[in-house]
Amino acid sequence: MNGSNKHTKNWKEILKVAITIMDKYDTGVTLRQLFYRLVSIELIENTRSMYTSLSKKTATARREGWFPSFIDKTRQIESYQTFDSPGQAKKWLSRVYRRDRTEGQKYHIYLGVEKAGIVEQLKSWFGDYGISVIALKGYSSQTYVDDVTQDIKADGRPAILIYAGDFDPSGEDILRDFKKRCPVFDQVIPIALTQDQVIQYQLPEMMGKSTDKRAKGFIEKYGKLVQVELDALEPSVLKELYRNTLFGLFDMSTYYDSCDKEDKDIKELIA
Repeated sequence: MNGSNKHTKNWKEILKVAITIMDKYDTGVTLRQLFYRLVSIELIENTRSMYTSLSKKTATARREGWFPSFIDKTRQIESYQTFDSPGQAKKWLSRVYRRDRTEGQKYHIYLGVEKAGIVEQLKSWFGDYGISVIALKGYSSQTYVDDVTQDIKADGRPAILIYAGDFDPSGEDILRDFKKRCPVFDQVIPIALTQDQVIQYQLPEMMGKSTDKRAKGFIEKYGKLVQVELDALEPSVLKELYRNTLFGLFDMSTYYDSCDKEDKDIKELIA
């Protein structure tokens, strides 16, 4: 099953393994995430043609009805929330109502990530706490930088960014660029990926782009030019990396006070 030629691979067995990987996620999974997880356990090779093959094989299996769907945040049905009666609207409001669960916290914490595909995992893991999530999606537009800047200034609390991105020249530079153009964070804490983590978790390395103008500096710093995707990291490991930093800054007793206030508000809504 670990043959070098994609035509000799037992795709049915590979997809069975893929399903067990997807089952480990608290949320859905993107095709990109699954690809790098399969690469990391050496079931498939880290090539464009293998990515295309995985896409086709999983699509066929989904049409056959035995493979789970992926997250696709780029396409969705645009529709409006409607109600049959004011009473139904009131019940809906009581279900979705929530206070700012970070009220009273010392810091305004942002969980940052390079890849938009990981946002759903972050929301699943930490959404109950009301923590803001931002995805840089590569080099951020000035509009997005301005939006984040305005959000921080409007909040007024010291802002802290906990960030994870790829281990490659662009991955490092994306964060540098964002910090430079959005200098309102009081603290930026990178938690992944580091060279030590690549070694520790045996993450698959791909040859970096020698044409990248940041390649020389990366080689001088790390001794080689590589590209390692954050998507290849086990979700449980990534969750723990964020969690370890977040809960050193987030006061749980204050959070529980906010939840108590929210419960009282909901009782008023349904009274």
